[in-house]
Amino acid sequence: MSLTTEKIHADVAELLGCDPAELKPDTDLNDLGLDSMRIMGLVEQWRTEGAENLEFADLAEQPTLGHWTRVLTGSAA
Repeated sequence: MSLTTEKIHADVAELLGCDPAELKPDTDLNDLGLDSMRIMGLVEQWRTEGAENLEFADLAEQPTLGHWTRVLTGSAA
C-alpha cells in the first residue's frame, strides 16, 4: 500500500483535530500542537502502511505537510 497525499493530510488532520483543508503545505505542524510523541506515532503508523524506511528524523527535521508529503510520496504536495 502506498501513502497518498490525501491519506497523509487526513492522518495529520485527524491527529491534530482539524479539517484537512485547514492544513497548508508550509504550515509548521509544531505550531498546531504536534509534538515528538505524535510524530513517532505517525512514523509507526505509516511504516505499517508501506513507508518501511521512514525514520523519525525524516519528519521531525522539517515539520511541514509539504515536506512530509514529498518524503512519503516522493513528489510535491
